[in-house]
Amino acid sequence: MSRTLYVGNLPWATNEGDLAGMFTPHGNVISSRIITDKETGRSRGFGFVEVADEDADKMIDAMNGLDVGGRQIVVNEAKPKQGRPHESMAQSL
Repeated sequence: MSRTLYVGNLPWATNEGDLAGMFTPHGNVISSRIITDKETGRSRGFGFVEVADEDADKMIDAMNGLDVGGRQIVVNEAKPKQGRPHESMAQSL
């Protein structure tokens, strides 16, 4: 099993390889992704790291509040994505 961690307040220049590399010393990283603006393609300053379930808590403890590039990052378990309501539902509200 795996868990997804939210990583916020990242330096703008952080790429997916950098993000994975920050977490690798603390356990098994399955994947990483940086969220970008759809129009500009620039980083939005946060991302997600999918990690082995057994490593997630120690990664949160080790990384939350760490100074990365002059910024104190925030690391916690990602919340489930909540989709937008369908247009037909929105119109009926």
